[in-house]
Order: sequence, then structure tokens, then C-alpha cells
Amino acid sequence: MDRSFFLPDALDVAPRLLGATLTVDSIDGPVSVRITETEAYMGLGTAGPYDPGSHSKDRKTERNASMFLEPGHAYVYFTYGMHYALNFVCSPPGAASGVLLRSGEIISGADLAHARRLEKRPIRYARNPIPEIQLARGPGNLATALGLTRLEHDGLDLFAAPFTLHAAPGLPEALRTGPRVGVAGIAGGPQFPWRFWLPDEPSVSAFRPGRDAPGAATGIRNRKEALAPTQLMR
Repeated sequence: MDRSFFLPDALDVAPRLLGATLTVDSIDGPVSVRITETEAYMGLGTAGPYDPGSHSKDRKTERNASMFLEPGHAYVYFTYGMHYALNFVCSPPGAASGVLLRSGEIISGADLAHARRLEKRPIRYARNPIPEIQLARGPGNLATALGLTRLEHDGLDLFAAPFTLHAAPGLPEALRTGPRVGVAGIAGGPQFPWRFWLPDEPSVSAFRPGRDAPGAATGIRNRKEALAPTQLMR
């Protein structure tokens, strides 16, 4: 994988990241994850419909500035007052799109990933072990398992330390696509089927409709139910 991989916009890159591996090194050691779920977010300067779910939909700000860097950089943001999330910056410089890494399977460094996850848990749950397949399930858990923070990693080049990226051996034989998870309003509805995941992967996160998203009132609350309205791409 080289920088040209990220030159297309996020909607093109997001499905091609499935099966790729990311390693993040630290003073405590490296942790590697195989990417199993992604979401695309499109912003200023990109083609296609206006994406109200994107942080860069209207203008460049201090928070989203990394999304306007050249492709192949990290955009790390803090969400819900407790979690970090990792995005890969796509599109040529000046345009803003990014792929959110939603979930993955830890393939090395599981002990370190587990220790990081336990450290973030409330005290009442601290003694409960976390199944290995759930260590990087969900964007906040993935970022925690990899030891990512906004202060240390936002804006860094993905092709330099502490990151190592390896492309998947090829496009997945099949993948699923559907509405993005937890995104409010129309941006979380079927008009934006910009979430991509590998089918039958237990590391993939559960579907949760966003506030006022189309379909939120239908009672779709779990991963199994969420598969029904999605497309199977081959």
C-alpha cells in the first residue's frame, strides 16, 4: 500500500480497506488489527451528494483540519466525551473525505490491547475479561486497543512511524453495505449506505440507528436485524 491508495475519495477507499492490516507501535509494544468494518464520510471538495454526517461538510475548523491534509494521514477525534476514533484521510489535498475504522480483529498484541481496554472500563466491570474478538469491535474500542489519542496521533502520516499499513491480498469476495451506525438524521438513513463490512465476521459492531434517522422508529437495534435492508456486494 502506498499513498496513491488514498487518492480516490472515501466512498471508493472504504470497501477496499476491508481485510487490510494496521499496526500501531508504542513504547509498550505494537498492536495489529485486521480491518473488518468501515464507514465513508464525504466533505468539501468531493463529488456526490452533500453529506450532513461528515465533520468536514461545511468548512475547515480546528477540529477537522486533518481531513484537509494530503491523502494517507490520520484524523483522530474525541467523541461522546470518552472515546477516540480513527479515520484515514482520502481525496487530493484541499478536498476532505475520510474513512472511519469502525471495527477490526486483533491479530497481534492481544494482551496489550486487552490491558488498554480494561484500563478504560468502569471499575465495576474492570475484573470481567473481554473476549478477544470484541477487543476492537466498535470505533472507540478499536482506537483504545491500538493506544490512539488525538493529542499523539491526529494529523500523523500513515506511512511513517508509529503506523504500518498492509493492503488486503485482494478485494473481498463479498461484502455488505448499509446505513452508517449512530448517525443522526438523513445521514444515518438508507440514502447513505456508506457503511461496509465483511459478512459473518463476529468482530463487526452492532447496528444502532442514530437520532431521527430514517428507520430509527422501526425497532432495528441489533446487527442481525440490520442485515436485512443491506446490499450484498460480490
